Amino acid sequence: MQFNPRYNSLNPKLYHQQQPSPLRGAKAGHFNEALADELLWNADDKSNWVKICSGQKTFSDFPPLAMVYAGHQFGQWAGQLGDGRGLLIGQILNKHGETIDLHLKGAGSTPYSRMGDGRAVLRSVIREYLAGHALNVLGVASSHAVGFTTSTQGVQRETLELGAMLLRTSDCHIRLGHFEWINQYAPELLTEFTEKCIEWHYPKCLQSENPILAFAQSVIERTAIMIAKWQLVGFAHGVMNTDNLNITGSTLDFGPYGFMERFRPNWINNHSDYQGRYTYQNQPSIGHWNLWTWLNNLIPLAKPEQKEQFKLDLAKCLEQFEPAFLAHYGQGLCQKMGLPHFHKDSLDCSFAFLRILQTEQLDYTQSFIRLQDKQYKALRDDCLDIRQFDSFLQQYQTIREHQDTNELDTVMKQVNPQYILRNHMAQKAIEQAERGDFSEVDRLFKLLNQPYTRQLDLETEQDTAPLPSDVPEISVSCSS
Repeated sequence: MQFNPRYNSLNPKLYHQQQPSPLRGAKAGHFNEALADELLWNADDKSNWVKICSGQKTFSDFPPLAMVYAGHQFGQWAGQLGDGRGLLIGQILNKHGETIDLHLKGAGSTPYSRMGDGRAVLRSVIREYLAGHALNVLGVASSHAVGFTTSTQGVQRETLELGAMLLRTSDCHIRLGHFEWINQYAPELLTEFTEKCIEWHYPKCLQSENPILAFAQSVIERTAIMIAKWQLVGFAHGVMNTDNLNITGSTLDFGPYGFMERFRPNWINNHSDYQGRYTYQNQPSIGHWNLWTWLNNLIPLAKPEQKEQFKLDLAKCLEQFEPAFLAHYGQGLCQKMGLPHFHKDSLDCSFAFLRILQTEQLDYTQSFIRLQDKQYKALRDDCLDIRQFDSFLQQYQTIREHQDTNELDTVMKQVNPQYILRNHMAQKAIEQAERGDFSEVDRLFKLLNQPYTRQLDLETEQDTAPLPSDVPEISVSCSS
């Protein structure tokens, strides 16, 4: 590994250095060798992956540290938070020369653990490992993971579960909540911290007339695009607190997430979300709210005589969120439909299709596959409101009539996955892993590695359909 330490050059108020606390009886879970190659792990690193991914081996080049940050959780100020069970154990260069964080999750308690035990359980580690892999392959910016380990040590949650650790990778672990903590507890650090964020993650902004405004615009745009991509693949994060969004617009902190199956935009995938704040349909507006909260923390960077104008400028930056989101989502939706984005009726037709999926409670992912494969009769047969479907299909075929459908169909196959990580798929892998069998984790990892291609040798019937309507959905909690 080629280390490029950066975060530990910041003021020590922003972190606490400590070694991880390994679990008893650590053993291999699953290893992502392709990602290890991308991170330039050598043969020695790979041979020691279990020790690295279980906290037994750290590096003198980067003493492990826990970050402190704050945040708004479910819309309410939560005060000081921080890495309560995770440690940044390294910052290294990948094969593209980009700096990547190595973050060990489940590494034991820190000064920021509050009432937590600092541990992670096998159930949540497997869900994060598979989801990060799935989103990355789907082209959605996300944290990833080199591997995870399990142990013989029990961790108490609702029941006694197996403890586990995950070595997460990300282009950035600096959250919107970092700025909230600094403004509340160490405002004297704001200028230097912001300058470093720009230098490390948005260096092109340094060439702008106002680097801070350019930085704000870039964070807003990347966040809008990330959420648009979530919507397109049917991903619901489940807990979009300000401490769970980072400044580079890459997905972070998998808790009670879910890939939507039957198209229900108001689906609550987090059973702790009693008000439905973080439903799929609310994600764009919550992203906007989080960014508005974050921008308020940049106001102190302005000189006193320029503060009012700076507020107006930041507000103008935020005005770009909606058009950025809509542009990316609209184009992506048309691609999924096989419709030309420039046609005046394409979006109207696309939304008509989504209304059918919602009304008829059809599977989001497989309905696009059926449309892609021109299985119009199969789609029609699943509808109770035949007139609604026939009206859509007439409009759809009229729009495509004078287009280069070969090109449109090619794009459809590139953007419509055959497979997503359905909750019951992950649950089966978890149940087998808890019995010491990681073969299902491995099968899903391979299946999700090529989501746009049918893999008849790997897939099962359960991989391409939601649970039967008479089978209760799997409920996912924040407990992990």
